[in-house]
Amino acid sequence: MKEVNFMLQNKSMYIDGSWSLGGTTDQIKVRNPASLEEWATVPNGDAESAKLAVTAASRAFTTWRDTTAFERSRLLKRWHQIIMERSMELAETMTLEQGKPLKEAEAEVKYAADFVEWYAEEGKRVFGNTMPSSSSGKRLFTIRQPVGVVAAITPWNFPISMITRKVAPALAAGCTCVVKPASETPLTALLLAEMAEEAGFPDGVLNIITGDAKVIGEQLLADERVAKITFTGSTAVGKVIMAQAADTVKRISLELGGHAPIIVHDDADIHMAVMETVNNKFRNAGQTCICANRVYVHASIFDDFEKALTEEVTKLQVGNGLEEGVDIGPLINKDGFEQVKQHVDQAVSLGAKVVTGGRQIMVEGNEGYFYEPTVITKVTQGMKILKEETFGPVVPIIPFHTDEEAVRLANDTPYGLAAYIFTTNINRAIYTAENLEYGIIGINDGAPSAAELPFGGMKQSGFGREGGREGIDMYLETKSISLGGL
Repeated sequence: MKEVNFMLQNKSMYIDGSWSLGGTTDQIKVRNPASLEEWATVPNGDAESAKLAVTAASRAFTTWRDTTAFERSRLLKRWHQIIMERSMELAETMTLEQGKPLKEAEAEVKYAADFVEWYAEEGKRVFGNTMPSSSSGKRLFTIRQPVGVVAAITPWNFPISMITRKVAPALAAGCTCVVKPASETPLTALLLAEMAEEAGFPDGVLNIITGDAKVIGEQLLADERVAKITFTGSTAVGKVIMAQAADTVKRISLELGGHAPIIVHDDADIHMAVMETVNNKFRNAGQTCICANRVYVHASIFDDFEKALTEEVTKLQVGNGLEEGVDIGPLINKDGFEQVKQHVDQAVSLGAKVVTGGRQIMVEGNEGYFYEPTVITKVTQGMKILKEETFGPVVPIIPFHTDEEAVRLANDTPYGLAAYIFTTNINRAIYTAENLEYGIIGINDGAPSAAELPFGGMKQSGFGREGGREGIDMYLETKSISLGGL
């Protein structure tokens, strides 16, 4: 196992350019989900901590908004450079607090840095428009301006990239930020702040507060100085945020739960479909909002697909993410494990068949919650595994007979984040993609996410887009100006 020794115990929050306890003496213990060992603590911040951070961000906004896009770009590029120079430190920290295999953590750091690099340039391309007036003697035009203080609430499953995907466009637009990372994974967020400080961002432009999500979230939502909330997490919490944001009419963007289908048509390249399914589903131990929760396979190739998929899944190695050769790390905690176990057990009790996996794994030297990669068949629409998001390494496969049936089954969910299609027929690919009720579609591609591509869902998977040109629009106001007397 790779030995990792960090002096990260008793870390502080980052508020107004200083490392601070945020007005609290309480602490949150950070545990390694593989070993369950406590390896760090962070302040258990509260409403007062949130107020301090918003005050800092609000004060910094008065000058940050007046910097040029080119000045902001230079700082973002320097931040990107430092992130890449210290990428292994970030990756090792992420594996320690989140559990994913080190090779996946390294890939996430690169993905996260891509957003910083992309928006360092995209911020230079923010511009308004001019339009002809219907009245003589007038000139009409628009300008784009930053919305103000942004509060970002981020999840534990991708603890670096979910921050940079929100913060990089906000900073590029001229906004200032208060970030509340998940309590399971605060150390990577604090490392990002340390690197931003090294890059030279002014005090108060980026603030990281740790602590009670409910208390801090309510304070951020109630504070009139916060212009926008951006949240990635569960649909249930997203609905609460929508309701609470109404009191101060905040802008909000939500990236919520998913229940992604994969559709494998009868003309698909089976080997490609299998390998993409494995990479998509079992990455991060299945704790991914866009990973497959259902795989619909044409009945004529179902047996061949099941056999090939099972062969590949049984090759996957489960263990501590710092170990060489590990493909799947632990589930984040006991609650996450119990949800996965409940979904599989309920399906089996109702007639489903576990082809491989379906049980807890004990990993020598580790006390965490590891679950065997699982393939399950004979599932029906009444089972939780086909209705609720299963945040774990479990893939149900279901036969279908017609294109129309596949689309109908895939759309039979309140969620609409990501969906995947495997076919060699371009007409079929376009038909399926256009009729699926999802914001992100992968055609012969199980990883349709990049800094330059908009990311976001439909239906109860949220609204707003992160990434691409659209990602910076979420942090800008359009101001209309009419100049008369000419």
